[in-house]
Amino acid sequence: MRVLLRHDLPASLVVFLIAVPLSLGIAAASGAPLIAGLVAAVVGGIVAGALGGSPLQVSGPAAGLTVVVAGLVSQYGWAATAAITCAAGFLQILLGVTRIGRLALSLSPAVVHGMLAGIGVTIAVQQLQVVLGGRAQSSLLANLAGLPEQLLAHHAGSVLVGVLTVIILLSWPRLPKANIIPAPLVAVVAVTALAALFMVDVTRVDLPNSPLQELVLPVMPRGGALEIATAVLTVALVASVESLLSAVAVDKLHRGKRSNLDRELIGQGAANAISGALGGMPVTGVIVRSSTNVAAGARTRASAILHGVWIALFVLAAGAMLELIPMAALAGVLLVTGLRLVQLAHIRTLRRHDELLVYVVTAAGVAVLGLAEGVLAGLALALGRVLYRLARATVTATEQGGIWTVRIRGTLVFLGVASLVRTLRAIPSGTVVRLDLRVDHLDHAAYEAIEDWRRGHLARGGSVELNRAAFRAALRDDSARARWLHPWQQDQLVPEPDQRVSMLDGIREFEASAEPIRPMMAKLAADGQRPTQLFITCADSRIVPNLITTSGPGDQFCVRNVGNLVPPYGSNSNSVAATVEYAVEVLGVASIVVCGHSHCGAANAALDNAPSEGSALQSWLRHLEPSVRRSLARPDIVDPVSGAKLSTADKLSVTNVAVQLENLRSFACVRKAEEEGRLELVGLWFDIGAAAARLVLEREPYLVRADEELATAGTATDR
Repeated sequence: MRVLLRHDLPASLVVFLIAVPLSLGIAAASGAPLIAGLVAAVVGGIVAGALGGSPLQVSGPAAGLTVVVAGLVSQYGWAATAAITCAAGFLQILLGVTRIGRLALSLSPAVVHGMLAGIGVTIAVQQLQVVLGGRAQSSLLANLAGLPEQLLAHHAGSVLVGVLTVIILLSWPRLPKANIIPAPLVAVVAVTALAALFMVDVTRVDLPNSPLQELVLPVMPRGGALEIATAVLTVALVASVESLLSAVAVDKLHRGKRSNLDRELIGQGAANAISGALGGMPVTGVIVRSSTNVAAGARTRASAILHGVWIALFVLAAGAMLELIPMAALAGVLLVTGLRLVQLAHIRTLRRHDELLVYVVTAAGVAVLGLAEGVLAGLALALGRVLYRLARATVTATEQGGIWTVRIRGTLVFLGVASLVRTLRAIPSGTVVRLDLRVDHLDHAAYEAIEDWRRGHLARGGSVELNRAAFRAALRDDSARARWLHPWQQDQLVPEPDQRVSMLDGIREFEASAEPIRPMMAKLAADGQRPTQLFITCADSRIVPNLITTSGPGDQFCVRNVGNLVPPYGSNSNSVAATVEYAVEVLGVASIVVCGHSHCGAANAALDNAPSEGSALQSWLRHLEPSVRRSLARPDIVDPVSGAKLSTADKLSVTNVAVQLENLRSFACVRKAEEEGRLELVGLWFDIGAAAARLVLEREPYLVRADEELATAGTATDR
C-alpha cells in the first residue's frame, strides 16, 4: 500500500493527464470517433495493465496504427473497423498462448524503424493539414497536394493555435525541472486557455453528450474473406510488433522485473478484443506514455491500471472540459509525435551497419504506398540482401614463380560452387597450389567441391599446400569442417615454440584476410568510437571479452587488469578512474560490465598471500581485501547449472565482482547516470572450463544463468 500511495498513484495521475490529449489526437488523426480513442485508453490501461507481462508499460491508442486505422475506416466504416479490432485481439491471444509471439521481434530492425518513420512522416503531413485549418486526407500524396490550398485559405486561428502548441512542446523540456509536468499536457492546457480567453475562432473537440449511449458497437465488415483476413492480420501484427518493441524499450528504462513477452501479447490481445467489442480503437503498448510512467516513479502495474480508471471517471464526469480543446492543438501534439518517430540515432546506427537502404525503402513505401506494401517491400529488400550476402564469395587464382595461390573469401555455399569449380578447374594439372580459405560460412556442398578437386589434382600429379594444420584435419574428417572457421581452436591453444614467429604469422594472416572488414573499420575511423558498454575484466589470457559478449569492433570499451579491480574513487588508481569517467561522461556508455572468472590467479594469490612483501603486485592486490573478508563471511555459492559448490577461490572471484560494482558507485558520474536511468551496472562471472557466463547477484543464490529474465545488472546488484 505504501508503494501504491507514494509512487504508483502520483505516476498514474501524470500518465492520465498526458494520455487524454494523445488519445483524442490519435482518434482524430485516424478518422475514428473521438470517444473511441478514450475507450481504447481506458481498456488499454485497465485490461492490458492487469493482464499484460510488462508491469510498467502503459497501453492505449498508438500513433503507429493511425495509418492502418484510417485506411480501414475509409474502406469499411467505423463499426466494421471495431469488429476487425476485436478479431485481431483474439488472434493476438492465440499468438501469445502458442508462445510464438516473440517471433515478431525477429523482424529486421531496419524494417521496423523504417515502418515507424514512414508512419511518422504520414502523421506529420496529415496533421499539418489540420494545423493549417483544413481536414486530414487519407494518403500522404493527397495531403501534400492539399497543402498549397490550405496555405492560401488563411485560417489564422488554427495556425496560431497549432504553431503555439508546437513551440511549447519543443521548448518546455528545455526548461529546468520542467519535465515534472509532461509537455503535451502543458501545451494543450495553455493553448486551450488562451483560445478561450481571446475567443479564437477554431474547430474544437466534439464529444457526445451521453458517451455510453454513443458507443458504436461492432458489425461484420462487408467484403471478400481474404481482404478481411488481411485487415485482421495487419492490425494484429502491427499492434503486436509495436507492443513488444515498446515492452523491450521500457525494460531498458528501469531496474525492476523484466517483461514476459508472451504474457504481454495475451494482455494486449484481451485489451483489443474488449476495446473492439465496445467500439474502441486498437490498443498497443505506447512508448511515450510508458516512458512517462517510468519517469514519474511508477513501481508496479497499479499505475497503468489507475490511469485507465481516471480517464473513465473524467470522461463520464467532466467531458464538457474536453470540448474546450481546439483540434489544432491536438494536431500540433500529433505533428511533433509523428516527427519524433523519425529518429536520427536509428538512421546513424543503420548507416553504420549498411542497412540504411532497407530503412529508406520501407519508410518511403509505408508513406507512399501503405503500411502493408511498405513493410513487404522492406522485407523483400532485406531478404534479397541476405541471399546476396549468403551467395557472395570471391575466388581468385594467381600464379607466381610456378606456384598457384587460390584465395577464397566471403560466404561459400552451394550457390557459389559453380564459380568455385570453374576457377579451380582452370588451374593447370601437375602444378603446386596453395589454398587459402577465409570464409564466414562453409556448407557441405562447397566442402565436397573443394575435396573432390583436391583429390583429382593430386591424382594428376599436382600438389595442394594448405595454410593451416586445422585445414588438413578438416579435409580428412568431415565433422571437423567447423575448425576451418576458428583456426585458433586447433592451433593456438598450444603455444608455438617460437612465440614471436607465431605472432608474426598471425599478423600476416590477418593482413591477408582483412579485406572484408576494411570498409567497416573505415567507417569506424571516420565516425569515431561510440561503444555501448564499458567492459572491465581480468588480464587473464583465457578471457576473450568480444567472444563472451558477441560484440564486434567499436561496440566495447575494454579495461583489463589483474583481478578485474575498480579501486574506490580517491584510491589513487588514476588509470582505472580515468577510464570510468571517460566512458561515462565522454562516451556515454549505456552499461558497465564487471566480469570475473573461474580459476583466477589473483584470487588464489590473495588467499595464499603469495606476492612478495613490498612488491607492486602485493600493493595492487590489497584492493582485494574487502572482497576476501566478505567472501569468507558469506555462505557457499552453488553453480546454477551444474549444482556444484564453488571452490574458495571461485567464491572469492564471484564476491569480488559484487564489491567492484559497489566501488563503481563511489564515482559521482556513475551514481548520477544510474539514478537518471542512463547507465546499467552488470555483474558477470565466466566459468572458463564450462565456457558459460553467469549473472552475479548480491543475494542468494548469488549466481543465476545469464539467459534468465529475472535479473539484469541493476536488479541483480541490489541488496
